[in-house]
Formats: sequence, structure tokens, C-alpha cells
Amino acid sequence: MLDRTATRRPDTGQGSGQVIYVIGGKRMSTCVNIIKAGMVTAVGLNGAATAAAMRASVDGFQETQFMTPGGDWLLGAPVSLPRDWVGEKRLAHLAAGAIVDALQGQEAALADLQIVLCLAETTRPGRPVRNVDRFGQRVLEHSGLPATTKLHVVTHGRPSGLVALERVRRMFARGEAEHALIVGADNLLSGPTIAHYLGVQRLLTADVANGFIPGEAAGAVLCKSGPPQHFALTGLALAREEAFLYNPDDKPLRADGLTQAYRDAMTDAGLTDFGEVDFRICDLTGESYFFKQSALAMQRTMRLHRDPQDIWTPGDCIGNVGAAIVPLMIGWGLTAFERGYIPGDVLMVEATGDDGACGAAILQSVIRERAAA
Repeated sequence: MLDRTATRRPDTGQGSGQVIYVIGGKRMSTCVNIIKAGMVTAVGLNGAATAAAMRASVDGFQETQFMTPGGDWLLGAPVSLPRDWVGEKRLAHLAAGAIVDALQGQEAALADLQIVLCLAETTRPGRPVRNVDRFGQRVLEHSGLPATTKLHVVTHGRPSGLVALERVRRMFARGEAEHALIVGADNLLSGPTIAHYLGVQRLLTADVANGFIPGEAAGAVLCKSGPPQHFALTGLALAREEAFLYNPDDKPLRADGLTQAYRDAMTDAGLTDFGEVDFRICDLTGESYFFKQSALAMQRTMRLHRDPQDIWTPGDCIGNVGAAIVPLMIGWGLTAFERGYIPGDVLMVEATGDDGACGAAILQSVIRERAAA
């Protein structure tokens, strides 16, 4: 897809025939390129199957082994695995499946590959990973990767993937590696987690309409440094919402944090108005707070008149998958771009955590131009 705002630039004095990359009217020499994705979800055991199912609005919801206070079976979105692994071991297999899927046909990336693991918040009840080092080694073992592969860990829940993108961007800027794999894995279908969210009435049941469906999943996106190519990260911003969900001071929601993330990400990408964003993929899971937050942020940053903007919500198909959601959203965007059903050139991915941590990333396709001699 071509960038609508790209124009021909004069020679920069660095020699004729120099290739200039223009994205969103912004000249870039190097950035984070998204080149491959892998997914393991309730609707597919690889990226192609998952993206196809989500495009067709096929969900993976089914009755689980958990009971609601009313005596009904709780709905969830479990992944169909060949064995009934539980806990940390199950999550390691989910992550390994996404890694193998993302690295298929990408052997050249293994030479200097670094992995950023995105996991649940350390304070979340029932968090499946007890020992991060042991979990990381399990993931490497099941993925067939060397035990010496460098691992980084991010534990911010749903926005973890955005924090990981910022780490990768800095890593590339410092020249520490040319390839990085962002892996998100999470499981909200554990006994302590279910008990906690049932206790605070945040799960969707016959008696609670304003709730989410718990799920489990893993996603991985392979990033490459260098000149923008294929599908590139052009804007990224992180912020914090003071009026987070059920905040103790009962502050009213104005979406100040997410609004700031929108503005900073757009500025970073060379955009001036939210109306220049063609579509969004959001981590909305069914709770009204997050719908209101996203709507307020959009209203506060859009001044241009435009046709209706598409909003894709993977949670409609795979439920709340915690820290796995950002790699899955980016992977879906990449697949849509490669398959030709992306509804525009400029994609925004957004995520918000229960503690107010939030962020937004802008990804765009690339156009190359040759400077005049």
C-alpha cells in the first residue's frame, strides 16, 4: 500500500541514487520493522488460522470447568492443546508454539536474536509464572532455541507489548541487535484468577453483563532493524491513566492518559490529527470502562471529518488474554496487510492495563523513493 502523503524529495548531498524512505510524510533511515508473526489462540494454533478466524468473527468461547455463583458453567476461551498441561508448563508450550510459528522460514534471524517476554502483572492473583528465569528456559527449550538466547522480561499485563516495542526500538538504536522477537503469553483460566475476578464481579456471567470472558493465548512478532520496509513502526507512546478502573480516589474518567498516548504517538509518526489514522485494533474486552476510555481519547484528538473508522477487537473472538494481546493485535494487522484486506495505510494499536498503564503504537506500510540525481 502506498503512502498517500509521500512526495519526491531533492538530493540530500549524500550521493545520487540514494534511497529515501517516506512514511506518513516523515523521512526515516531506520526503524522497527515487523516482518513475521505467530499466534496460538482459542480460534487457531497458528497465525494464519487465528487471523482468518478473527476476520470471520469466529469465536472460541465454550463452557469451562469453573462455576459461577449462580451455578452456571463459566464461559472461557481455552486453547486446544494435545495434552492437559497446567500452570507454568502450559504457558511455556503456548509461548513456544507462537515462537516457532513466527520464526518459520526466518533462520537468518537466529544469529543475533533477542527475545522480550511479555507477562502478567506481578500483582495479579493467580499469575501463572512463579519463576521468570525457569519459565524463560522452558520457553527456549520447547522452542528449540539455544539456552544462551538473551531474554528480557516485561510484566505490565495488557500494555506489556507496547513497552516491549519501546525496548526493542532502543535496542536497535544502540546497535545491540538486528533482530528481536516480542513474545506475549498469558492465561486467565486458572483457579485463583477466576476466583478473584468473580469476587469483584468482572467476569461475564448471567448476573454480570459488564464483564469479560477469560482466555489464554500467546503471540509473537519478529522485528528487524534497518531502513523501513514492509510494515514499520512509525509512532509509539506510553502513558498512565490516573483515573484507572476502580481507582481508590474515585477520580472521574477523562481518558487523559490514553489521550496523551494518542497525541504523542501521532506526533512521533508525523501525523497531526486522529482523523489521519485509518483504523484501530484495540484490546477492548467487554467492560464498559475501556470502551468509554477509547471513545473519549478519540473524540479529544480528532478534528478532521472523515468516513467511519474501522475498529477491530480480537477480544470478541478470544476473550481477555492479558499480556498476549499486543503481539496478537500487531500480528493480525501484519497479516491483514500481507493478505490485502487492511482497510487503510495507517494502523493504530492501543492497550490499557487495570492499573492505568496505557499506550498506543502506529504502524504503516512503506513507500520507497529515489532522490533526484
